[in-house]
Amino acid sequence: MNKADLIKKMATDAGITQSQANKAFGAMVDGIATSLAKGKRVILVGFGTFSVSERKARTGRNPKTGAPLRIPARKVPKFTPGKALRDRV
Repeated sequence: MNKADLIKKMATDAGITQSQANKAFGAMVDGIATSLAKGKRVILVGFGTFSVSERKARTGRNPKTGAPLRIPARKVPKFTPGKALRDRV
């Protein structure tokens, strides 16, 4: 299922237009991204938790040359599914 399929399903299930469903979906994704950018967690009970994880700096290898290179520390988004979602899958 891609974004367009999900928006169609949202519109059908909620009895709204696809345009309204698209705006709602965009607002939800934007809200999650904004919260993660601030370092906050987003908990959707029964679905899962979005959080920010920090990766430490490390040494990697260039696959083409084999030369070592430094990979800097960074923050990455992380999703942990909730129990209800794990049980459904």
